Amino acid sequence: MSELERPERLQIMLTADELAALENWRFDKRMPSRSAAVRELLRRGLTADGFLTAAHGTKSRDFGILPHSADGDRAVDGVPQKE
Repeated sequence: MSELERPERLQIMLTADELAALENWRFDKRMPSRSAAVRELLRRGLTADGFLTAAHGTKSRDFGILPHSADGDRAVDGVPQKE
């Protein structure tokens, strides 16, 4: 068996809404796989400016793919969505 081109594995947990957003983006951009889509999004994010260093004590749940409204409900394009 040949060696893997990408031998490192990264596991992430997503909500159903976040996975749907990823899949929608992937299909819209005609990405061949979820992994390719995530790598492209990581590449774009790592080259983007404007991200500040996370504050001490920030939790993983504070870094979602989809925005939240002020009351904690999900928001789509600034419009709160009831779950």
